[in-house]
Order: sequence, then structure tokens, then C-alpha cells
Amino acid sequence: MTTCIALLRGVNVGRAKRLAMADLRELVKGLGHTNVRTLLNSGNVVFDAHRVNISKIAHSLEAAIADRFGFAAAVVILTAADLAAVILENPLQIEATDPSKYLIAFVSSTTSLAKAKPLLAESWKPEALAISRRAAYVWCANGIIESKLLQAFGRATGGVATTRNWATLLKLQTAAGPIRDAG
Repeated sequence: MTTCIALLRGVNVGRAKRLAMADLRELVKGLGHTNVRTLLNSGNVVFDAHRVNISKIAHSLEAAIADRFGFAAAVVILTAADLAAVILENPLQIEATDPSKYLIAFVSSTTSLAKAKPLLAESWKPEALAISRRAAYVWCANGIIESKLLQAFGRATGGVATTRNWATLLKLQTAAGPIRDAG
């Protein structure tokens, strides 16, 4: 049994793609996962999976959302160990002093992150960007809405990334509990 985290992109933002978290929990349970719980109202699901194939889990959840709710929502799946590694790595921990302005961007394909690497050569001060194998770390010093870096990152990745602020990541880590992986 492996604890996984599903991050849905673009649900419950504005009027489109409304999705009750109770319905989302039932949907994930219906796909055969256990110990399903949601965090906040923005498409964060923590669950236990018997067999972990991140790509298959993401695709099955995307298909189930489209079938049941009638809209597309991109899904990124992380294991609890992956999430812990992203948190531990935190390359901007000195610069990023406000968790609400510090976003971590996740994508399903590492090629999307590679498209943003040219942004590393530019100066974004007081903002900052770091890119790891698993995620991009975006410090929006003047706020998320005003962030030129975040806008450039979105354009570079083709708008496929889903972001969570640092405080939400820490809550997801707590919700996931201790790392366990039984293969």
C-alpha cells in the first residue's frame, strides 16, 4: 500500500469546473483506492493505492472526472515519498519568506519543466525560480497576481502546471502521514 496525492488542475477556481470534495472522494474510492481524504476545496486528494503506476492512476482519474462531471481536469499524482522529497529539496527556503507567495508547480511530464529552464538564465529579482526533476519552485515576492515570473512560467510550460503554495504542501504532507510503501 502506497500513499499518493492527486493534484487536480483548475477545479473550483471561478465558476467553471465546480467539484464538491465529497463527490471527488467517492470518485477516487470508486476507482479502488482506500483511505481517501481531501484537503481544502481545490482538488487535493490523499489516498492509498494498492499498485502504484502514477501515469495510470492520473489517466484513470482524469477519465473518471470527464465521465462523471463532464469536464476535463489535468491530474498530477505524487507518492508521499515524492512530496517529501520536493519539500526537503526546497532550494528557495531563504528567499521565500511568505508561504502564501511561494508556489510549487507540478507537471505530469518532465518535458514541460524542461521548457521553463531558459527562464533560469533571466533575472527576476525580487522573484526567484528553481527547477528540480520533480517540480518548479516559484517565489512571487510581490504576490501571485502581480508575478511576472509566474506568468512567464505559465507561458513557457504551456499552462499545464498545477501549483500549490508552500503552506498547502505542508498540509498535504501532514495529511499523507508517515511515508510507507509496500510496493
